[in-house]
Amino acid sequence: MIDFKSSETAKNLMRAFAGESQARNRYTLAAGKAKRQGLFVIESVFLFTAEQERAHAQVFYDYLKDLKGQNIQIDGAYPVDQYESSLDLLKAARHNEYEEFQDVYQSFGRIAREEGFAQIAGAFFQIADIEKVHGDRFQLFANYLEKNQLFVSEVETGWMCLNCGFVFSGTKAPASCPVCSHEQGYFIRLELAPYIQ
Repeated sequence: MIDFKSSETAKNLMRAFAGESQARNRYTLAAGKAKRQGLFVIESVFLFTAEQERAHAQVFYDYLKDLKGQNIQIDGAYPVDQYESSLDLLKAARHNEYEEFQDVYQSFGRIAREEGFAQIAGAFFQIADIEKVHGDRFQLFANYLEKNQLFVSEVETGWMCLNCGFVFSGTKAPASCPVCSHEQGYFIRLELAPYIQ
């Protein structure tokens, strides 16, 4: 086994920590843009995912605790997703999540396994699978938004108000919630609450 301090795995953990931390911030910023556009369901999806990215960052950071008080020099490429539309932000987020799933964390996991850090390798592979779920979720909401079907369905379906939980059945979410008066942007297809496929 390679000494952890001088391992590529330690550097990859710091890269992953940096990447997850930045993803959390990007998604929090994207949520603010979605909110300003009246797309509160998209805001909620971004915030929901941002919190999971925070949890991923903590997993990676916790593996570095034996190096406390030290600095780890890393290099890396990180995305600049400065888009105004929620659709573009969803598409960029999807791309980044799939890249982590398919390339980045698979590579980090293989290196950790080769260096003798099986538990860390497992974390990289498991979090990679979660990133695929994130990418799929972003793709799903991007599809609905792009097809103007975020609040309209071709068949009768359930719609839940994310503010109060009121459920309505129909082909279109109500213009406003009859219980709490929140606008249509708070409604989500019932089968997607809370943001699952």
